[in-house]
Amino acid sequence: MKDIKKVVLAYSGGLDTSIIIPWLKENYDNCEVIAVSGNVGQADELEGLEEKAIKTGASKLYIEDLTDEFVDEYIIPTVKAGALYEDYMLGTSFARPVIAKRLVEIAKKEGADAICHGCTGKGNDQVRFELAIKAFAPDMKIIAPWREWNIKSRDEEIDYAEAHNIPLKINRQTNYSKDKNLWHLSHEGLDLEDAGNEPQYEKEGFLEMGVSPINAPDKPEYITLDFVKGVPTAFNGEKLSAKEIIYKLNEVGGKNGIGLLDIVENRLVGMKCRGVYETPGGAILYAAHSYLETICLDKMTMHKKQELAVTFAELVYNGQWYTPLREALSAFVDKTQETVTGKVKLKLYKGNIIKAGVWSDYSLYSEEIATFGEDNVYNQADAAGFINLYGLPISVRAKAKEKWENK
Repeated sequence: MKDIKKVVLAYSGGLDTSIIIPWLKENYDNCEVIAVSGNVGQADELEGLEEKAIKTGASKLYIEDLTDEFVDEYIIPTVKAGALYEDYMLGTSFARPVIAKRLVEIAKKEGADAICHGCTGKGNDQVRFELAIKAFAPDMKIIAPWREWNIKSRDEEIDYAEAHNIPLKINRQTNYSKDKNLWHLSHEGLDLEDAGNEPQYEKEGFLEMGVSPINAPDKPEYITLDFVKGVPTAFNGEKLSAKEIIYKLNEVGGKNGIGLLDIVENRLVGMKCRGVYETPGGAILYAAHSYLETICLDKMTMHKKQELAVTFAELVYNGQWYTPLREALSAFVDKTQETVTGKVKLKLYKGNIIKAGVWSDYSLYSEEIATFGEDNVYNQADAAGFINLYGLPISVRAKAKEKWENK
């Protein structure tokens, strides 16, 4: 520990990282602590962060705006892949690699001896942070206080904070473990640890990005989204960046009760964990993109893409963003998206995303062929020969079976 003179800390100002600064100085021979906060869209959580970090012992605080990089290089590629981990839209998972990459850059710039994070030894984030750090600084020392200190619970963390006069924005009654960025907000702990408890969606202050479907407007709201090669380019006819579109979708989705997910998920470390996620804009974006693909992708490509989406999601969830396989899958996805260009119309109503129309110049859907009305392009008599050939193995086996049984 005495060899550690300067530490770069992934700093959010939340409960864990707030107490880590004085803990590091107490346990690592009064080392210098440089706090780094990666802005991935956590909004008001950044307010007053510098003053707090300095007061609790940090020598300086970097606040790095990573929002554009986060959206363009992590969120959008994952949406294009259609990657969902057990219905979870990976909000925490793909935020960690972009933050960790910047941590390494600053640690090298500052000549730091170690990088520290506040992830628990039970969670997935410790893996995501550390695999990303290894990808850019394989020999960097990593400090994970939750794997070293004697603190055993969030209640004991609050005790430590109070003993060291560290201000907190939470109390013991609102002490959910949360992660927030421009894509989502997660809730874990407290009453949610009992899978038999219904989330308190209607309780004031529980939801932050939207409302319960019960409290959403009684009138549906229509929206349109334009895509070019799988990337969102316009909202309700207004050309915007992907990041601006996500903010717009968060607003309209939140007020209509869209994007709530209550899930017991299988963590990488082996346990099941219950969490509640708010992803209003993300839910809409996934739905719209998938809807457009139904008319733009051929059958075999769509089915293989859906199959590989599971692998893509597992890589993101398990912290393996910076791997050859994830890069190869992204290259495959980009190829599939060359014709995913068009417009989608959706109706939002009390937590529901209802399809209301889809158009593309690259559409493979032919109303003339699919119609139940009269047409001059499809000869229904052709189906008989197709079925005979397609069913030939079944017929051959049935006849063979009859011979076997009659012997």
